Amino acid sequence: MNKPNHQASQPRSDVVAGRNAVLEAIKNGRQIDTLYLQQPDGEGQHGSIGKIIRMAKEQKLVIKYVSRQKLTELSGGVVHQGVAAVISAVGYAELSDVVKQAKEKGEAPFLILCDEIEDPHNLGAIIRTAEAAGAHGVVIPKRRSASVNQTVYKTSAGAASVLPVCRVANLKQAVDYLKSEQVWVYSADMDGQPWCEVDYSGGVALVIGSEGKGVSRLLKEESDFVVSLPMNGQINSLNASVAAGILMYEIARQRAGLRAR
Repeated sequence: MNKPNHQASQPRSDVVAGRNAVLEAIKNGRQIDTLYLQQPDGEGQHGSIGKIIRMAKEQKLVIKYVSRQKLTELSGGVVHQGVAAVISAVGYAELSDVVKQAKEKGEAPFLILCDEIEDPHNLGAIIRTAEAAGAHGVVIPKRRSASVNQTVYKTSAGAASVLPVCRVANLKQAVDYLKSEQVWVYSADMDGQPWCEVDYSGGVALVIGSEGKGVSRLLKEESDFVVSLPMNGQINSLNASVAAGILMYEIARQRAGLRAR
C-alpha cells in the first residue's frame, strides 16, 4: 500500500480557497498574485464565479485555468469550489513611485529587471542581493515570472519586505518609461562587452534573464548596453542570481567611487 500524502492535505498560509473567501479577498483589495480557476466544463461560469472573474479582470489580476486536481493540491484540502487565489507575501510598488523616491534622495535610480525568472529561489536571492547592493527596486512581469510568494520571501531573508518590488504588465513598456526618466538599460548576455569595462555611473536598469532563455531578443534590442561575464570553465552559463549579484556589485562599486589599490 502507498503511504498517504499528509503534506498535500496541509492548507497553505498564502492561499485563499472557496468562492466567498476569494470574493472577499478581491473586494478588500488584498494583493493577489494569481487567481486559479477550474477549467470550464462547457456549461459556462455564472453566479459567484462569474462575478469573481469580472472583478478579477477589472483589477487586471493574473488568471490561470487549471484542473480540479491542481486546485485541490493548491488549496491543501480546503473546499475550493473551483477557485483559489495565491496571496502575495508583500504589497507591490509602483515603478514611477520608486523612480521618484530615488530622485528625491538625490540618487540616480538603480533597478533590477527580471526577465522571466521563474524559479522563486532565484528571484528571492536576486531581491536579497539587490537590497544589499543598494538598488532602489526590483521589477518583475505579471506573466511568465515567479511572483513574491512565501518561498521568494523566505529566500530573500526578508529583503522583499524592505526593497520595493514592482510588478508590471509589460517589461518593454517599463524599459520605455525608464528611458524617458534618463535611466540607462543594461542587459546581461554572453555576447556583450566585458562587465567591468562599462560605465554604470548614471541611472541603471539591469536586465537579468532566465538561465534557459536569457534576456529576450526584444529587451536586448532595446538595451543601451549588453554586458557579459567571462566563462572560462566547461559550463557556459551562470545561475541567474549569481550573475546578477556579480553585476550588481560592480554597479555598486562604481557608484560608490571605489577603486582597486
